[in-house]
Parts: sequence; C-alpha cells; structure tokens
Amino acid sequence: MATIRSADPWIDTDVIDARAPRTNQAIVGTLSLVAFATGAWPILALLAAQLAIGLRFGRRWCLPCLLYFEVIQPRFGEGPIEDSRPPRFANMVGVAFLSAASLAHLFGFTALGWGLGLLVAALALLAATTGLCVGCEMYKIGARLRGIRPGTITRVDLAELGAERHEGETVVQFTHPLCTDCHALEDELRSAGGRLVMVDVSRRPELARKYGIALVPTAVAVGPEGFVTRRIA
Repeated sequence: MATIRSADPWIDTDVIDARAPRTNQAIVGTLSLVAFATGAWPILALLAAQLAIGLRFGRRWCLPCLLYFEVIQPRFGEGPIEDSRPPRFANMVGVAFLSAASLAHLFGFTALGWGLGLLVAALALLAATTGLCVGCEMYKIGARLRGIRPGTITRVDLAELGAERHEGETVVQFTHPLCTDCHALEDELRSAGGRLVMVDVSRRPELARKYGIALVPTAVAVGPEGFVTRRIA
C-alpha cells in the first residue's frame, strides 16, 4: 500500500517529518553509548562523517533518513511536518562535537574525547525520547535574535504583499503550505477574526529574506502604515 505523504522527503527539503530527526537522534545517541561501552571511539568518527555527508549531499545520503522514510514512515504514517532548519542546525552541532571528540581521542586526550561523546549521547537521547532538541533550541534563539522583533523589523510593506491599505490592524503570517504548525496558527488567527494576510515563503522567498524570517510560522500585527505593533508568533 502506497504511503500518503503531504511532504515528499526527497523534494520538499525545506520541511521535514518531525519523527525523522528523532529517529536520527536515537541512532546517534545509542551508537555513541555503544562506542563508550566498548571503547571503540572510531564509531564517533563514523557518526560525525555520516552526519556531515548527509548535510552536504542531502537526505538520500543520510542512512537514518533512509531508514525512517523508506522503512518506518510507510508503516506508521507521516508525523507532524515542521521547518527543517532547526534539526539541520542540530546536526551541524552534532558534527562539531563528534569531530572534536574523535580528534581528542586521536591525539591522546581520552577523557576529553569520552566526555564530548557522552555529551552527544545524552543530548541526542534526550531529544529522541522527550522531543527537547538542544541544538534546535539554539537555532531558534539565534532566529529570534535576527528575525522579526521590536527594534529589528519595524515596518512591513503591505502593498508589496498584495494587500490593500486597511484602517485597522492587519496580521501578517509568514507560512509554508506543508508546515503543520503553520496551519494550526492560521486556523487560530482566522477563528479570532480580523484581517489576515498570508505570505507563503516557498513562493515568495525574497520576502522571507527581506524580513529576516528564519523560522515559520512567524506572525506580526501591523498598523495602517505597516508599522509592526506586536509579534504574535
């Protein structure tokens, strides 16, 4: 029976099934513990290499991704769809720590190597079991620092978004058609009433770059002249 997917994992790479990163984290965390238990530190180097290859060449070169999208997802169905940038950044953090651990072992700093390896194992298994991804949270903090917030973006050009001038407040939501949280926020905003303008970042990437949208969904309220009055999400 064919799997019904709202997002093609090999084409729609700007989003990802939220269960895929957790599968990857479970594998990384488990193998890092195996490396510590057996003393086989090259496993850490292999994990770093696999993560780096996946980041550089795409999901088809990521073995945990292949396991999830070709074996697990067809049997259990698609999970919530989210922005792929936070878990991608978390993988970059994983590459950095696993590489540092491998180099520490290579140059004889065994205690440091195992310390870094166990840190990766702990954080990866924490993310896999609870959904709390420290690397993802690091990305989101950085996104808030450079995204839409008071003092950074003060005005949105409503005409540029294809919206006519409105005397009341207008809510502008930057969204992606495959993002689960985006749909939930849109439903919430529509049920609250008021004027809502949607900006699909997959169709208008230039607007995402202009307004510093580092994470979707992002929504702000603007006045008649387009000045941002408050951040909603």
